[in-house]
Amino acid sequence: MSDFKNLYLNNQLCFALYSATHAVTRAYREHLSKIGLTYPQYLVMLALWQHQNQTVKSLAELLNLDSPTLTPLLKRLENTKLINRTRSKQDERIVIISLTDTGIALKETVNKIQQKVSCETGLSEFEYIELRTKLHHLLDSMGVTEQKRAVA
Repeated sequence: MSDFKNLYLNNQLCFALYSATHAVTRAYREHLSKIGLTYPQYLVMLALWQHQNQTVKSLAELLNLDSPTLTPLLKRLENTKLINRTRSKQDERIVIISLTDTGIALKETVNKIQQKVSCETGLSEFEYIELRTKLHHLLDSMGVTEQKRAVA
């Protein structure tokens, strides 16, 4: 076995990323559930706070999701009065996603949640930024474009 140490679970980058991702998303879920948001809904809201009035297609590209995955999320956000979905007047096939006043107001609460989760990582501000920068570099080197990680 010792000649295959590269196959040990704890030597795997993918497993470290997978485990860290689950820990971070679990921390977010605990806080977000108190305000009625799921983690995927949180990502949609982040994208809309940063880039308002998105088409479903552009939002899907920004979040690296396909439309069949995104559409149910958007319907739930619309049912909770956080977003509006309207058809483009120029092209009825295009659906525009925009924030409601309630969705805009939620940004302050979510900002506090994001700060709590950042603290829960136990990383200093420098370490947090350094890790995020290294992960962006990893994404770049693996061909994930800036647009697809713009919500990060």
